[in-house]
This record gives sequence, structure tokens and C-alpha cells, in this order.
Amino acid sequence: MVRSTLVGAMIALAPIAASAQVTLTAETTTPGSTPHYIDTTLAAVLSSAGVATMQITEGATLTNSVQAVAEGQLDMAPAPLVLPFLLSRGIGPYSGVGPERGAELAANLRVIFFNAGSAQIFAYYNSNPVEDITDLAGLRIYNGPPRGAALTSGRAMIELLSGLKDGEGYEGVQTEWPDTEATITGGAVDAWTLPEGLPSGREIAIAAAGGITIHDVPSDILASELGQQIVAAPGHAPYSLSVEEFRAAYAGNDITIVTDDDTFDSFATAFGQVVSASMDEQLVYDIVTAYLEGEQRFIDGSPRGPFTLLSFGDIDGVTQGVCGAVQIKMHPGAIRAFEDKGHTVADCLRP
Repeated sequence: MVRSTLVGAMIALAPIAASAQVTLTAETTTPGSTPHYIDTTLAAVLSSAGVATMQITEGATLTNSVQAVAEGQLDMAPAPLVLPFLLSRGIGPYSGVGPERGAELAANLRVIFFNAGSAQIFAYYNSNPVEDITDLAGLRIYNGPPRGAALTSGRAMIELLSGLKDGEGYEGVQTEWPDTEATITGGAVDAWTLPEGLPSGREIAIAAAGGITIHDVPSDILASELGQQIVAAPGHAPYSLSVEEFRAAYAGNDITIVTDDDTFDSFATAFGQVVSASMDEQLVYDIVTAYLEGEQRFIDGSPRGPFTLLSFGDIDGVTQGVCGAVQIKMHPGAIRAFEDKGHTVADCLRP
């Protein structure tokens, strides 16, 4: 069930601001996800700084959230960067919008900061193991919500591992985000692939019902032509982390991590926090200034903090998954805030 909460003034242990200047509406993903952590932490930071109170709706489908921001119906949302790309062309989940209207809406989106904290994983219960992750024929595999960036990435992962397409060799299973855990723990699928932050509260909850195994993408498959195409695809970025760090993040849980070398390698989902191009420049400047000054709160506020890959330094565009196929721009207020803190911003991100 989608749930709305007034976050900011309500965050436990957050210093009480003298008065929040504005109330911002925002949508985010389910609790336990990286976007949810970032958004609720941002709410606490903005409240502490006296900049704004964020009214956040949880469990949202970001495909809809991004369109709502572009239409001016919502102030802010975390956007998998493939979504502005698809919206600008009126394709995929935005085929009903059409190319002309889609381009118009996408032009109304601006990023205020970036992150790439979720890596695509493949997993299954040890009680029902997948003997060969490159042979997935005939399996029922959870691969995301009914539409959107996560489903695109999930389908790409299964095609990369096995060469199979959804509905052609395996049965893809989708549900809305709030039903993900119940679908998997209820035994409705043989395996699952999801974009997960580290550590993932969702994977920990799933493992509480029985031990699980999580795989990365084998090095030879990731280095293949298809693998490199997927890593470079709109909305993706490379992801590589020491397997020991990856395992340590799940210490104490019945979760086995399998890789073919000493790193956990996959592709990340590149995100940008989006607002409307028409949002007041001074307000955006104040939001991003508070965000940059709150860096340690984002890093230290959760075990997943160090792995969110949030942007707190120079913005070169390529590292953030933009300035290629994805041509979204940063808001002028955000650019000014980064530059006033001594950071550079690539020209390709300037409106």
C-alpha cells in the first residue's frame, strides 16, 4: 500500500529547525531501498537547516513520479536516469505520452544531485537452488515492477546471464514494489533479479525466511559485447566493489555471496534527484547547499550510507551516467551550489 508521511520535522533525533520555509511534495520507493534512505535523510537535513519540510509518499512507482515532476504535479523524486531518456522519446513506459509530448515533458526536468547506489543482483533460495545461472530456461523469475526502469534492468540482467527474453524461455513475474518481498518469500518464483543498495533491507528480509545466495555477473559475461552494451545503456553505470566489503555488509545474515574473482561486478542503476526546471533557483540553491553540508549525515546515517555513491564532489557527467545518451541538465541553482562549494560541473550539464 502506498503510504504518505510528513518527513522532516518528524525524523527522530533531527535537530528542530526554527521554521521550515516551504513544504515540498516528493515520492520515493519502499523503505529499505537506497532512494528511500536518501530521500528521508534529505528530509531530515532540510528540516534541520530550516530550508523545507518534505511530504513524502512511499512505495511509489518512479515511472509515474518522474512524469508527475515533469508535469508540475510533484516537487521532487528520485529518477533512474533511463526514465528521462525514455520520456524524451515517448517510448517504453511512456509510449502513451508520445514523442512530441514526451520531449516537452523531459525538457522540464532538472537534476539537483546524482547517485548510483544500486547494483543489479541475481538471487535464489538455497532450498531451491539454481544450479547454473547461465541456464534459466523454464524458471519463474521475479524481475521487477510491472513497468519502468527496474523492469528494463531486470530483463537485461536475465538476457545477459542466459540469453533468454521475458516470456521466451523463462516466465518473468512482476508486482508493485510493496508486494516484492511477499511474492518472493511466498514461493511464487524460482529466483529473482533486483537493483539493490548495500546492504539491502529487502534482501535481508527475504533471507529471514530462509538462506539465500546472491550472484554478481561473471567477468567473462560482463566483458562480452552484450555485457558492455548493457553497462553503457541509458540509465546504467559500471559497478565494482571488493567482494569482502560486499560480504561484510551482510554479516550476520544467512546470505551467501558468489563471484568468480575478488570483486562483485555488475551494472549500477544511475539516479538523479529531479525537480522541475521552473523550481525557484534560490530554493534549489538552498536545498543543494544543505545537501552538500549534510554529507556526513548521509554517509554515517545508515550502513548503506558509504555505498550510495552520492555526488558530493566534482560532476563530470560521464561518471554519473549522463552526457551520453541521457542528456538531462542540472538545475542552475544546483550548479551554483556545487560551484560555491568549490566543485566543478561539466558543461554538458548546463541548461
